[in-house]
Amino acid sequence: MKAFVALILTVLLTDYCSSMTHTLRHFQTSSSQVPNFPESVQTVEVNDVEIMYCDSQTWRVEPKYKWLDRVAEADPYFWLMITKLFIDNGQRGISVTEVVKQLLNQTEGVHNLQNVFSCDWDDETNKTSGSFQYGFDGEDVASLDLSSDGLQVSWVIAKPEVFLSLRNLSNEEVKRYFVSDYFQCQKCLRSSVAYGKKTLMRTELPLVSLLQKSSSSPVTCHATGFFPDRAQLFWTKDGHEVWEEVDVGGETLPNGDGTFQISMNLNLSSVPPEDWDRYECVFRLSGVKEDLVTRLERDKIRTNAKSGPCVPLIYAAAVILSFLLSFMQHICFNLMNCNVRHHGSSDP
Repeated sequence: MKAFVALILTVLLTDYCSSMTHTLRHFQTSSSQVPNFPESVQTVEVNDVEIMYCDSQTWRVEPKYKWLDRVAEADPYFWLMITKLFIDNGQRGISVTEVVKQLLNQTEGVHNLQNVFSCDWDDETNKTSGSFQYGFDGEDVASLDLSSDGLQVSWVIAKPEVFLSLRNLSNEEVKRYFVSDYFQCQKCLRSSVAYGKKTLMRTELPLVSLLQKSSSSPVTCHATGFFPDRAQLFWTKDGHEVWEEVDVGGETLPNGDGTFQISMNLNLSSVPPEDWDRYECVFRLSGVKEDLVTRLERDKIRTNAKSGPCVPLIYAAAVILSFLLSFMQHICFNLMNCNVRHHGSSDP
């Protein structure tokens, strides 16, 4: 009976630990008067992994993973729907960019209209939500939040002169504009999670390094190559998390290969050298039970300082090698002289 209860608890805990909130984001940039750059560029990311790309040069959707073919097999209209969505959004974005330029009286020069449409799904509670965000030349213009509780809608208009027509819309009117796209987003998100689980829910541990520019600089704990981006990096002393000696940082950044990196600095200016080994860098990744712990030890620190610990040894080795070469040359020179004198004394 105890073994059965333990088994049930293990299954429940495993399911709980594996639950997560999944996110689909549709990024669109519409550009005006940007040389050698498409007027429209769109990408789709699921759980921060890019799965599709499309631009206005060809209007062809480029899938990034083979498992998307399985999504299309389950829904024969999938690629038709996605292609139409990209073309409609792209052409609308190009037109809206020109309208916004006129409304803001900025018809000359380079301009960009950014649009991010996202939807979230919690696979444990089944709760969903969505949002639209608009920006022009890097400044927020408007945002919209959609909640799953009756699809309540809330607008935030940062530039009323641009989205004046949307500011006074009722919830029902806004729903007619956006709810169809919202449900399509949720459908695509769940299909992607179902068929792309190995890609989207994989875990990759990082390479953790201790770095220091000079002997007086903070020691940086740098973790790179991990996935997903839901990770924590922090310093501990005697097993307890520390903040006083830690510089502000810890932002997770993307790598070019789809993985992520994060760094955290530890200021050791007031820490005696004999206490260094009391500190550890801890990396914690979502979905992985055990933390990756790196103890602060001098021989583990990589530095670009000119006078690192290996320099004296290299210098000493060079001096010894130079002395040995000189000594061998001296011996060879004497032997050659002796040989010449020896042969010279035996000649007639």
